Amino acid sequence: MASTSPSPSPSLFASRDFRLLLAGQTTSQLGAQVSGVAVPLLAVVTLHATALEVGMLGAASTIAFAVLGLPAGAWVDRVRRRPLLIASDLARAALLATIPLAAVFGILSLGQLLAVSLLAGVARVFFDVGYRSYLPSVIGRDRVLAGNSSLEFVRASGQVAGPALGGVLVTLIGAASVLLVQAGTFLVSALCLLGIRAREEAPPPFPAAHPRRMREEIAEGLGFVFRSRVLRATAVASALSNFSFAIASAVNMVFLSRTLGLSPALIGVVIAVGSVTVMIGAAFTTRLSRAVGSVRIVWLSLAFTAPLALLGAFAQPGWWTLLIVVGIAAGEFGQIVYAITQVSVRQQVCPDRMLGRVNATMQVVVMGLFPLGAIVGGVLGDALGARSTLILAGALLLLCPALLWRALRGVRDVSELPGVSDVSDLPGAVPPR
Repeated sequence: MASTSPSPSPSLFASRDFRLLLAGQTTSQLGAQVSGVAVPLLAVVTLHATALEVGMLGAASTIAFAVLGLPAGAWVDRVRRRPLLIASDLARAALLATIPLAAVFGILSLGQLLAVSLLAGVARVFFDVGYRSYLPSVIGRDRVLAGNSSLEFVRASGQVAGPALGGVLVTLIGAASVLLVQAGTFLVSALCLLGIRAREEAPPPFPAAHPRRMREEIAEGLGFVFRSRVLRATAVASALSNFSFAIASAVNMVFLSRTLGLSPALIGVVIAVGSVTVMIGAAFTTRLSRAVGSVRIVWLSLAFTAPLALLGAFAQPGWWTLLIVVGIAAGEFGQIVYAITQVSVRQQVCPDRMLGRVNATMQVVVMGLFPLGAIVGGVLGDALGARSTLILAGALLLLCPALLWRALRGVRDVSELPGVSDVSDLPGAVPPR
């Protein structure tokens, strides 16, 4: 997609457009982390939801990736991406605002939570696919690793403060009212996007001899991903990792609240303390990538942290609660380094004209198992208990670095991939029509 590229600058932070993008995502990330505590607690504490019902809530928020992800990618490649991001933010703000409104009138139900989660998930699909496709046009393809690292570092501040703030706010004003905070942060994000000066040009129309057929466009994105060794490996490993995370997410709040006996405020603090490593990981990802290799770091990041992440499942009431902090800290560090590096590799090897479809393909593969994992986690949580379910989820995570190593061994940097200097030469790339 053609776009107006920002003028080169010695630092990304010297770019007004990048600062606005950063501010919007930092704010919305803070709101997401606040509601990440508030929504499950609203279901568990206020609506007395079971582990299965919490799992259904997680499934509802992500099932749109499996159903709409591929068409969304083709759509993103057909339109300007910034207006789509703004519309997604506004839609999510309006949806979340209905929850405290229903609570005021005493009509809030689990059914409404499921409906809001489902519809907000649809908006999130378009935002996530569009955002990853929009970033290179704002900062330039050659600076995506630094851009992703900077974004994740500052956004991680919200991940540290958000859970603690969410737990405290739930105690003070109630979980339903806390969702107004996230609605407000989506509005801020939309305003920041509106302020970006770099203007995108409309995607060039296809020649009359090659009319746009969504099925062909989707197939092109799928083919690019699965014929590329790097993208195929990260897609499979990310899907398994997300499946593991989904299983754990169904029982995490049950484990922290009922097994460990923590209050909402302490739950927020525990998650926040462990998540400090997200900031550390984001801050050092660029250096680690240069030292280890921009491709090699993709699997090494999980190889060193996945075993430590499993420790959280063995936490006990009292001082042994620290094990959950260690587990969260290690898991978050490995996941943020992995996420930044594999997305940056993808943004460098994929031609801009089909970046939306490739991002959508990856999102569908990665998120497609999340609804199933959430349901499986809920069923296992009710049948085996929260602790056993977390142990199983941690064991699945251990398989990810092995899968990545098998496919990526021998490759150190992106520059060593075939034809990386000309993305049209990469395996699976299709010349522009």
